[in-house]
Amino acid sequence: MDQREQYTQGISNYIDNISQQLYTINETLTDHDCCILSDFDELQKLVSEAQNLAAVYYLQTYMAPYTDQYISLSLAAQHLSEKKHGALIALERNDNLDHYVHNGTFIGADISHVLLETVFYPGNPLHDGGVVIRKNQIHSAGNIFPLTEITFQNRNHGTRHRAAIGLSEKTDAIIIVVSEETGRISFARNGKLFVVRA
Repeated sequence: MDQREQYTQGISNYIDNISQQLYTINETLTDHDCCILSDFDELQKLVSEAQNLAAVYYLQTYMAPYTDQYISLSLAAQHLSEKKHGALIALERNDNLDHYVHNGTFIGADISHVLLETVFYPGNPLHDGGVVIRKNQIHSAGNIFPLTEITFQNRNHGTRHRAAIGLSEKTDAIIIVVSEETGRISFARNGKLFVVRA
């Protein structure tokens, strides 16, 4: 079974479990002695896990043709998330990002999770800006990305999220965001933000 089939099977299993959970909730609605609130908690957990699995699959699928360093990028995001160090990483695809990002410092180094974690370490002069990944290299860091004009209802979305969506509105880049408030990992594509890990 290849990786795509594994993800598809995993998502299918979640959908089956969600359907079963919905059926159980529906069946117990008329039972006045049964409280379904805990069933909704379980249902919410299943939906969140299915969404995370799907997001990981699609993120990897979108990135694969443009870099073979998905594992290094994933490790960096996980480690930064665990430490609640904010991050903003744009993977250049077909659209050249030079016209949309500004004031970055050229790095020109091979991608490594250690280097990315160092760039986003609080106190590093480059940590507040975004990193541009071009093929298998960290092209530049400390970049300013364009901000979206969208107003967020979610208070957990700060400047990094606005920058990720803004750049994804103007280019075909995939932008990974790690929230320094929550540690949540998301990615932006085509002006939309998707949670990878809550």
